[in-house]
Amino acid sequence: MSFPLYAPAEEHEMLREAVRALADEKIAPRAAEADEAEEFPWEVYKDLVAADFHAVHVPEEYGGSGADALATVIVIEEVARACASSSLIPAVNKLGTVPLLLSASEELKQRYLPPVARGDAMFSYALSEPEAGSDAASMKTRAVRDGDHYVLNGTKMWITNAGVSEYYTVMAVTDPDAGAKGISAFVVEKNDEGVSFGPKEKKLGIKASPTRQVRLDNVRIPADRMIGAPGTGFRTALATLDHTRITIAAQALGIAQGALDHAIRYVKERKQFGRPIADFQGLQFMLADMAMKLEAARQLTYAAAAKSELAMHGTPVKDLTFFSSAAKTAASDAAMEITTDAVQLFGGYGYTRDFPVERMMRDAKITQIYEGTNQIQRMVMARQLLK
Repeated sequence: MSFPLYAPAEEHEMLREAVRALADEKIAPRAAEADEAEEFPWEVYKDLVAADFHAVHVPEEYGGSGADALATVIVIEEVARACASSSLIPAVNKLGTVPLLLSASEELKQRYLPPVARGDAMFSYALSEPEAGSDAASMKTRAVRDGDHYVLNGTKMWITNAGVSEYYTVMAVTDPDAGAKGISAFVVEKNDEGVSFGPKEKKLGIKASPTRQVRLDNVRIPADRMIGAPGTGFRTALATLDHTRITIAAQALGIAQGALDHAIRYVKERKQFGRPIADFQGLQFMLADMAMKLEAARQLTYAAAAKSELAMHGTPVKDLTFFSSAAKTAASDAAMEITTDAVQLFGGYGYTRDFPVERMMRDAKITQIYEGTNQIQRMVMARQLLK
């Protein structure tokens, strides 16, 4: 009996080789400098656009390459192996646009997806607020109907690539008495009057990707910029995260793979007691555990990506929520452990900026926090099991 092997297709492996070649040549050499300068890597963005790796998930009918969810994971993973900040370009372009792909009118998709596919615009996602983090439904940002417009007021917090993105998916309360069912989603443009950005957050990691508040002060937008029907915004937000948590897992895999690759090279070259430290069984066991955790997380992430792809095309996938939470949690926890061990394997050198593993350890931490903390993910998984 013949059946497809449980493995990515040949096209996926060819894609990986292409992204890795670009990342090794153009992205890795700029990663340390981008981290030090805390500046968005525009040159890397141009290189990703030139290779069409900046938003591979956009469907062909909107000018994109129509890559499947696994291909998107592989792109993010391979960019993150070189530079976690740069991997947020394809990841956040997906995060900002999935609400449109899931819920928007055809007109809205035709207006906002082609510029992203062309590389003319990036698309960020604005859900969190200063007082609404894990409890996202308690948001205060308001959108009030005024004729054929809505007027938005509020402050969004922790917005990745804020200020460099042209477009923002913004969740706001349209019916304050309806709780989570009173939240709607909108497209806000950077140049809309009343949109401004807070100062760049001073962060532990992902320093080359700006994280800023998005401030909305009487921002008046046409009503046709609502994504989906009124009151469906929170449902869209949660459905989006079912797909995009998998891209955070991909980022974590890439960071961990980068750290493991550097650690393996280093222990083969570093000599103590007259031989390479790779000869010592204590360190061999560390490497074995690092590679084992990484591969387990990768397989879970790829299985989740396959489910995401089915769900995006309308097939009901009962366990997508569980799988995406599990992949994100497993991969980010693994990345934190693997990068910490990589620093340890480098000894004192690992603690310096002369080597990239300390940056990878700093970058890994955020993957346990954003798009839902790993504690929230465990609640989500438990609810799925018990419902």
